[in-house]
Amino acid sequence: MFIKKLTTQVICSPDEAIAKTKQGKLRGLISDGTYIFRGVKYADAERFHLPKKPASWEGVKDAIIYGTVCPEVETVIPHDQFNVPHVFYPQDENCQYLNIWTQNLDENAKKPVMVWLHGGGYATGSGIEHFAYDGENMSRVGDVVVVTLNHRLNILGFLNLSAYGEEYQYSGNLGMADLVAALEWVRENISAFGGDPENVTIFGQSGGGGKVATLLQMPSADGLYHKAIIQSGTTRNFLSPSWEESIKVTEAILKNLGITKENIKEIEKLPYYKLAQAVKKLGPGAAMGFGPIADGSYYLGDIYEAGMRDTAKKIPLMVGSILGEFSGNFNRSIGDNRKNTWDAEKRIAMIREAAGDKADALIAAFKTAYPEKNIADVLFTDTMFRVGALDYAKERAKYASAPTFNYLFTLEAPFYGGTVPWHNAEIPYVFHNADYLEASYMPGISEWLQDIICHAWTNFAKNGYPTAVGMPEWKAFSENEHNTMIFDEEISLKNGHDAALMEILPHAELNMTDINRSKAAGTFGGGPRV
Repeated sequence: MFIKKLTTQVICSPDEAIAKTKQGKLRGLISDGTYIFRGVKYADAERFHLPKKPASWEGVKDAIIYGTVCPEVETVIPHDQFNVPHVFYPQDENCQYLNIWTQNLDENAKKPVMVWLHGGGYATGSGIEHFAYDGENMSRVGDVVVVTLNHRLNILGFLNLSAYGEEYQYSGNLGMADLVAALEWVRENISAFGGDPENVTIFGQSGGGGKVATLLQMPSADGLYHKAIIQSGTTRNFLSPSWEESIKVTEAILKNLGITKENIKEIEKLPYYKLAQAVKKLGPGAAMGFGPIADGSYYLGDIYEAGMRDTAKKIPLMVGSILGEFSGNFNRSIGDNRKNTWDAEKRIAMIREAAGDKADALIAAFKTAYPEKNIADVLFTDTMFRVGALDYAKERAKYASAPTFNYLFTLEAPFYGGTVPWHNAEIPYVFHNADYLEASYMPGISEWLQDIICHAWTNFAKNGYPTAVGMPEWKAFSENEHNTMIFDEEISLKNGHDAALMEILPHAELNMTDINRSKAAGTFGGGPRV
């Protein structure tokens, strides 16, 4: 389905799409009335240094091909191509590019702007990596300007070299500095694409949600955005090393490279693959340890340790997660994952095997939270992101003057006879691209649900309130009412529906390994990266 969509974008109207930026004129594409600009340079940067404004040009520059993406420490061939299809593009550390979808090139149109920050932790990914990141449908359905972008990641974006010279003062947060540079470009240029620089919403999922939360704690980003949406990105200290940890990592990497303070400039000249090798020597998955570093000034730290900034308190916020995330039956290897085929006796037996003496309490709490669902789903219910979202919303309820809206996406996917929704599952619905992904597309359900979710997100970008025809009134989360909008085959607003479950489940220590070794076990594995 997505290949067909790409074809319709290439075979487009002969009419030209021309926009004038501060650096020069750009020529984009027109697809079914949507203006598309790809591979727009928003900054230039030297390795381990702050980004600068991009160079200007004469004449009209084509913006019809996506720009390069940041190199990754390890080339990932994801085993989740079915449920989270990826697109891979050429890599280069000169990766500060963004893409724009808009319905209007009138600089007086003043349409809401939605800037998407991609997932992949702070180590992988890009603004065009997932099929569902395509912004055309969201722009058209919501009449908004959609922006996606690439930025520096892993060792290029988050290596703390501050101890090796003042010029490297910000090297540990350059990935975030790129995001600030992108938002500055949006402020200066988005009116040329019909956007309103005074109405910008930042939104992101997983690592992208963490980036949104980080920007809320960065003074340099103040005034560059006006609303925020965090999707599955509010676990405490989300992939953010402490200052001390970042120094130790840097020392180990420099040792692996044979670099000292005396020849530190050599690190700016080495080919990227040597930097990647030095990271790999730290151990499996070391690249995922990179992230923003709280220095007390550029990035203050998360709200639990540094406190919520006064500016952030005034930003309307949406925050939520997915029922299964990384714990769903598409991800967890417990043998027989076709949970909806289990009879009542097997469901109870599997839960008892996993939860031991906590099984009865878990079953009761899950039935209270989700009376309409299969009790076996308790084995595949996420706590990390759900508790993180609730904690964040509770903190906001104490201190923020702007409203906070909480959500939970619980729609079961059809394959394997029923699959608890996984990490990334809501993204196609947010972008109105549910039909791009075979795994999540459900005829008769996906169409109306993506209409509602996409409108809720884009209406929030318009006025700070997530509204949509066919959805109940979305009441804000407060200290007295822990309201959660639940997106499923039916949409409902519930107050504290899973409070008891989230008290018990995180401490249940489900023994999924024993289930995997049980007589009923077969083999199954897999799951998406962050």
